[in-house]
Amino acid sequence: MSFLFKERQQSGAQSQRVSLYQRFVGAIVGFIRQWLASLGEIWRDPIPSILTIAVLGVSLTLPATLYVVVKNAESVESNWESASEISLFFHKHVSKPQLEKTVKQIELMAQVESVEFISSQKALAEFEQLSGFGDALQYLGENPLPDVLIVIPQAEYASPGLAGELKQELEALPEVDFGKLDIEWLRRLEAVVGLINDALTSLALLLVVSVVLIVGNTIRLSIINQREQIEVLKLVGATDAFIHRPFLFTGIWYGFFGGVIAWIAIELMLLWISVAIERLAQLYQADFALQGLSAGDMMHLLLISMSLGLFGSWWVVHRQIKLIEPQAT
Repeated sequence: MSFLFKERQQSGAQSQRVSLYQRFVGAIVGFIRQWLASLGEIWRDPIPSILTIAVLGVSLTLPATLYVVVKNAESVESNWESASEISLFFHKHVSKPQLEKTVKQIELMAQVESVEFISSQKALAEFEQLSGFGDALQYLGENPLPDVLIVIPQAEYASPGLAGELKQELEALPEVDFGKLDIEWLRRLEAVVGLINDALTSLALLLVVSVVLIVGNTIRLSIINQREQIEVLKLVGATDAFIHRPFLFTGIWYGFFGGVIAWIAIELMLLWISVAIERLAQLYQADFALQGLSAGDMMHLLLISMSLGLFGSWWVVHRQIKLIEPQAT
């Protein structure tokens, strides 16, 4: 008898395992069905859905465009910071041994990457060749140009602040008359990038709220239109989670399509202005190409937009479904 009961217990355990597996598969199938049904619900009423997706796309395009602007500005800044070279002009009375000693001393400094010495004779020859005043310069009694040392700081000292401190340290040398560091434009660029970053943060917060409100209002109207169906579902014993899921999936779909619209709009804008940017770069003899959204940036944009759609729909669904209860007859 014990053997028979043992067999029954084993068969019962097997049936229980199968039922758990079937429940799991059924839950997955149910999720997929509701996911696709929510997509179909969007396209059953195309005009309001398209308008909502378009508004979401525009709302997401603005902060994403500012992000692209900051990304390109930082790229320009990182590429041009290496141009923060320091020009040191020596006194006329400095002897050649003192000059060589000072150049060697500067070259061995930890903040300095490389130096280039330009003698006064070489500087005068270059000026004669480039200025077109070669004949007039022959009437000069002596060479008015001083010896110059071009100092290239290390990458970590190429920022405007640290490069300025290095210039002051080099100007303190007795053989140096004065130094010149033409990086005021870098300071202005840093200020502009910082301003855009602050504007991006503020605008992004405002547009995040607007996206949540747009999705929430759209889902609220959908719940109102399906009030009778929700009441029937509650009468037959459907759980709140089962009722919530289609509306949550709809919010995610809205966020996804809004992110796609934003990405397409940014790529079209970059394509439109890329020719003008290339012409401007050629005027400054620079090789610069606009950077759009990378694959990683695109994934982040979609995740953010879908998360906002989910939050906006959850915020409304959680409140509205509780207010709908079947009326007693």
